[in-house]
Amino acid sequence: MSAILEVEGLAVRFGPTQAVRHAHFTVHQGETHCIVGESGCGKSVTSLAIMNLLARNGHRHAQKIIFAGEDIQAYSDRQMEEIRGNRMAMIFQEPMTSLNPSYTIGSQLTEVLRRHRNVSQAEAEARAMALMARVGITAPAMRLRQYPHQLSGGLRQRVMIAMALMCEPELLIADEPTTALDVTVQAQILRLLAELKQELGLGILLITHDLGIVARVADHVSVMYAGEVIESGRTADLFARPAHPYTRGLIDCVPVPGKIKAGEPLGSIPGTVPVMKEGFQGCAFRFRCASATDACTQDVPRHEIGAQHHVLCHHPVTDKGSRA
Repeated sequence: MSAILEVEGLAVRFGPTQAVRHAHFTVHQGETHCIVGESGCGKSVTSLAIMNLLARNGHRHAQKIIFAGEDIQAYSDRQMEEIRGNRMAMIFQEPMTSLNPSYTIGSQLTEVLRRHRNVSQAEAEARAMALMARVGITAPAMRLRQYPHQLSGGLRQRVMIAMALMCEPELLIADEPTTALDVTVQAQILRLLAELKQELGLGILLITHDLGIVARVADHVSVMYAGEVIESGRTADLFARPAHPYTRGLIDCVPVPGKIKAGEPLGSIPGTVPVMKEGFQGCAFRFRCASATDACTQDVPRHEIGAQHHVLCHHPVTDKGSRA
């Protein structure tokens, strides 16, 4: 599979705060790549930085951001406008507020296609109805005339997916696409994304904090902590051999039916994600890590655990369960 997105050395800061630090990852065509981590670790900022949609006080820098073979880091606003919604699309985090309440569903869907393609309004509406039907929205002709407040959260999320697909993008970025949805609708949305990936050959960058979602849909995983990708690998490898103590902590926090007895405390990681400032050195997780030593205050080495499995840690867990 060829790479549709390659990010190397991505850094984002807001004033003195480093929201993302030296992030590296690659998304291939036909692959779902998940970025997972706690709230506040830089996942959403990473996706916005790729789309060049940071707030005015946000500053982005990277060694490279290669999309479809071209480095888009130096693209102008006009060049990015031609890519966003066209070749690279995004499903934003909150389906209840991502749609404009003042416009009908139809006007918002057709605007995307007419902005990037030379088509008539009738052709755009036909495309919108076909995609709405494809994502599981019944009576699409009626829905085109409705406003966002007339749709449930699950339907709004399906509209967001249809909107993202209007121009047949090569890359789909989904930022917490199942947030605020009930469990049944979550499963339907995830199944829909998986089907679309297979049918269209999309590369999907999925942002989530839910390891259950990662285990179900991801081909490759990047674990992010304090703005840094601290471990990455194929999904099966990472779950079978988590090497970073943070990754192991996240997995231990997931309740396992039949193993967690009634009354026993659930797994947890003490402390919170720190706010990173300029000039910080060493491992950001050392303040919460039971295995931290004086070495963890120094630059963190990168270890290769296996094929496509890498970890940033002074004391990664080896195959035999011992630390390097």
